[in-house]
Amino acid sequence: MQKTRLSASGAGLLALGLLAGLSAPAFAQEQAMDKLKSMRVSGIDPNLPLIPQTGKNADAIKENLKRVKMPAGFAIDLYAIVPDARHMAVAPSTNMLFVGTRKSSVWAVTNRNSGDAATEVKQFAPSLKFTQPNGVCWTKDGFLIVAEHNRILSFPAAEFFYEGADVAVSEVVPQGKLIPVEDESYNHGARVCRVGKDGMLYVALGQPFNVPPREKLKAFTEQGIGGIIRLDPFTGAKREVYASGIRNSVGIEFNPKNNDLWFTDNQTDGMGDEIPSGEINRATKKGQFFGYPYIQGKTRITEYGYDKDPVPANTTNPEVYTEAHAADLGLTFYTGDKFPAKYRGGIFSAQHGSWNRTTPIGARILFTSLKADGSADKTEVFADGWLDPKTRQYRGRPVDVANLPDGSILVSDDFAGAIYRITYTGI
Repeated sequence: MQKTRLSASGAGLLALGLLAGLSAPAFAQEQAMDKLKSMRVSGIDPNLPLIPQTGKNADAIKENLKRVKMPAGFAIDLYAIVPDARHMAVAPSTNMLFVGTRKSSVWAVTNRNSGDAATEVKQFAPSLKFTQPNGVCWTKDGFLIVAEHNRILSFPAAEFFYEGADVAVSEVVPQGKLIPVEDESYNHGARVCRVGKDGMLYVALGQPFNVPPREKLKAFTEQGIGGIIRLDPFTGAKREVYASGIRNSVGIEFNPKNNDLWFTDNQTDGMGDEIPSGEINRATKKGQFFGYPYIQGKTRITEYGYDKDPVPANTTNPEVYTEAHAADLGLTFYTGDKFPAKYRGGIFSAQHGSWNRTTPIGARILFTSLKADGSADKTEVFADGWLDPKTRQYRGRPVDVANLPDGSILVSDDFAGAIYRITYTGI
């Protein structure tokens, strides 16, 4: 049999050709990023298509909202059709907001006539390929932060320069530098972010396991995986771990009264319908440990023998224990003055709904009042009805809650692909 030999130059050309073919999408993205960072046009059509806001889909969502029950005097309406709508960042100066997803789009939602609903929804920065751009938040001076699975981007004056495909952008944390690439996973990859009064960017990093193996604990703790990190929102410098002992938080928010950082935590799967309890936690200072993987809620974690270890003495207990597997996600403090007094300064939080319970639970909005010392008082169901009790099917799955300047609140829903507006109309 005759052997075919390839010259060194030929082999090199073949290798380069294969490499170019394999990395073409990544190379194109690098080119797009370089162009936008240099304030150059990308060549993408600036006439971005709009998401239809009327029709059968909108009518069906409005019909489903009739099933949602709330306290007397409150009303809920469709605000916008937004595919895969997850976490929201309401613009500080204009009547619009940005909405993240767990897919590849960030949406710009605009209300041009200051009416009861948005007037247009279109893709933000379509020349960039996002990867799970779930987390969106603002700096004090109007930079939009987008926290992806393994990258953080910053967009100056995004609310004023979102109309076309090209926007100014900078990399706060380059691709592959938020967490080690080998720890990327389809599990727990949705990030959330907020900027604190200290000007630092806070980002929650869910750990990629149902329960982390013991050999991963040291590295995860050092990197902030299974915790909340903070860093400079413009350069990514001064990164440090702010809180640890968290399984997977997909909702963080500062209390504007005292700057305490509150966050939800999602439960360990496979332990049964009723355990572990869900959590809403409060971090009052840097360095607090919240128990995971030794304990979650009030339940010891048995996998890898964590229940045989003593619970660390410095563990901070949850402020609120919620029903197991309801999937507590986004939360916000009500800052408006249109709702009755009992709701002012309290927490509205979203439960996405269970996926692994014998009897489904969740798909609702909770309200938690606070005591004078800033700790949690009482938690109650505020809005319920997206989970059909007869069919056990979801008609919607709330993800996040946000304040509008007019005193109403918004609720995002990634199942229905919508954002709702809740107002108080009086009794």
